[in-house]
Amino acid sequence: MSLLPYAITRPFLFGMDAEAAHELTMDMLARGQRTPLQWAWCNETVNDPITLAGLRFPNRVGLAAGLDKNARCIDALAAMGFGFVEVGTVTPKGQPGNPRPRMFRLPAARALINRLGFNNEGLDAFIANVRQSQVRRQGKPLLLGLNIGKNATTPIEQATSDFLTCLEGVYPHADYVTVNISSPNTQNLRALQNDEALDGLLSAIAERRETLAAAQGRRVPIFVKIAPDLTEEQVSVIAATLKRHGMDGVIATNTTISRDAVQGLQHAGETGGLSGAPVLAASNAVIAQLRAALGPQFPIIGVGGVMSAEDAVSKIRAGADVVQIYTGLIYEGPALAGRAARAIKAMR
Repeated sequence: MSLLPYAITRPFLFGMDAEAAHELTMDMLARGQRTPLQWAWCNETVNDPITLAGLRFPNRVGLAAGLDKNARCIDALAAMGFGFVEVGTVTPKGQPGNPRPRMFRLPAARALINRLGFNNEGLDAFIANVRQSQVRRQGKPLLLGLNIGKNATTPIEQATSDFLTCLEGVYPHADYVTVNISSPNTQNLRALQNDEALDGLLSAIAERRETLAAAQGRRVPIFVKIAPDLTEEQVSVIAATLKRHGMDGVIATNTTISRDAVQGLQHAGETGGLSGAPVLAASNAVIAQLRAALGPQFPIIGVGGVMSAEDAVSKIRAGADVVQIYTGLIYEGPALAGRAARAIKAMR
């Protein structure tokens, strides 16, 4: 049980610029992990295992990518009660991302807008941080997802090369790898969700994965993360492409570029991806469409708008097998992971 209720720290953090608060929090977690300070945010991990893509998830609630882009805080995040943690997005070379300010809170909507742009220290630093984490070496069952992308300066026609570079780098260290083709904050990235582009990218990734599996003696599952701003026809095409190339699962969804739910609010006009409560319905709709197109056995990770235990349950009912949290952690604190996991367990 956490020794420091989040209700005490949230007003202080929300009094700061959103990105400054994020950086302060990540620095605190990095410094405090693997020390007695970790008791300030630790929570019991709910035991509710499920096997997907050959992996045994300790429970059905994980942390979404984006919070810990450089994999600095894996052990700290594991202590919050998540069954799995996904870090990144990492790109081959370090890059600063988009100009500041680039992260904005919309408290009235329980939402965030960000246009960070895959700011990260690059693949080598990312892997070094992953290798320093100790939680799995200590025998704890946490699963680790590593999320990969492309550099902003890489032309979209050469994006596959960046993804393959990252895949080779993270492969030995990942329980699963996520191919991020759905961030709205890297120019033209979402074009990779189109039929021909996606077909070419996943074909290359599938081929390289088989080479890596043969060389390293383990076949690491690959998930693809998609956007909520897709038509039913686009979702259907993506589903077919995932199955054709032997992808192991899909993560639905990333942030949205829609502003319909936040019109008139301060910062609503900022460019970037909108996350939090306004994304829940759109994300759940995509999950339901994917489940119908993919059948009952294909793994789906549901993410987008999980701000409460009830929201997490709604994703399972929509068709997800497990769920992830990001913005909900910022608004509700670490205890949300346990509440959501217990609510999902109680469904059965």
